[in-house]
Amino acid sequence: MKQRRIIIGDVHGHYDGLMVLLEAIAPGKNEKVYFLGDLIDRGPKSSQVIEFVRNSSYQSLQGNHEQMMIQALSDKADKKGAWEAWFYSGGNETVESYRDQGIMPYEDVEWIRSLPLYLDLGDIWLVHAGVNPKLPIQKQTYHEYCWIRKEFHGIEKPYFPNKLMIIGHTITFTFNNVEPGELVRGAGWLNIDTSAYHPRSGWLTGLDVDNNIVYQVNVNSNETRKMPLEELVKPYASKPTLKKIMQEPLLAKKKHKEKLKVKND
Repeated sequence: MKQRRIIIGDVHGHYDGLMVLLEAIAPGKNEKVYFLGDLIDRGPKSSQVIEFVRNSSYQSLQGNHEQMMIQALSDKADKKGAWEAWFYSGGNETVESYRDQGIMPYEDVEWIRSLPLYLDLGDIWLVHAGVNPKLPIQKQTYHEYCWIRKEFHGIEKPYFPNKLMIIGHTITFTFNNVEPGELVRGAGWLNIDTSAYHPRSGWLTGLDVDNNIVYQVNVNSNETRKMPLEELVKPYASKPTLKKIMQEPLLAKKKHKEKLKVKND
């Protein structure tokens, strides 16, 4: 077996699940671990995830959730709108995870600001969301790297002729014919965001990209599994029906609060 490079998908504040996943992977002292961004939001322990990754030898990218946090904490004129957008997208859970400190520590915020938007590993290119296939690298911005979906997923030929692009950002089971926990492969890209936070999935994925082995933990049950990549990957087909699916946890939370209110009344 080759020495491993491990790529981990969107953690979204699921610190306990991340610890179980890393225990299953058991990275060696000289093995590299990379995170694709979206360390924070939605899950209950974003501050613990940040503390762990920040104090480790592992590397992480910025995702769109880190971008939303940065914008909410900036001095921009539309700060109120940025706060509302971040809180609606799970920022409230991140702030709550820092409740013991009262505010998010300055050092954590600056560390998040310092994270790169992509990493070039030679044969592998890591980015949170993708790239605009119509633009050269020097013209791409954080918007493409952290937010793009449809324009990138549907490309007919690889953006890089000699690099595999590994991404997160878009929940894999939102693509056609893909089940929760499965990965998606397109033209020159591989998506490993199996959605740890979503109740329909709960799977957090780590990929040994050098030996084509997938490690997963279900954050709801702590079930772990280790499988060959080819047994879990599906080909890209059509656009994802993402908006409705991403709203499901919010709707479930709203219904739960309404039930509690009726019960307390």
